[in-house]
Amino acid sequence: MMVDSHFECRANCGACCIAPSITSHIPGMPNGKPANVACIHLNEQMRCGLFGQSSRPAVCGHLKPCFEMCGTHQQDALNYLNNLENLTRP
Repeated sequence: MMVDSHFECRANCGACCIAPSITSHIPGMPNGKPANVACIHLNEQMRCGLFGQSSRPAVCGHLKPCFEMCGTHQQDALNYLNNLENLTRP
């Protein structure tokens, strides 16, 4: 995946905090979160409340916004991330 350093998260999206499953500990979610369930740290602006904090799961820090993943609207991002989730499910 080519990452564009000028590409930024879309306002009011939050797809990366909803679509992927997270198997590692998240503060307040000790067993992680299942796919297609919003993380409890997704705020009203659809932004990560743990962004920039050491308690943010490593998998979240590795997701970088890019056109390939984010597309032109939230549904594009949800579709992409759900497909990735399906491809990587054990």
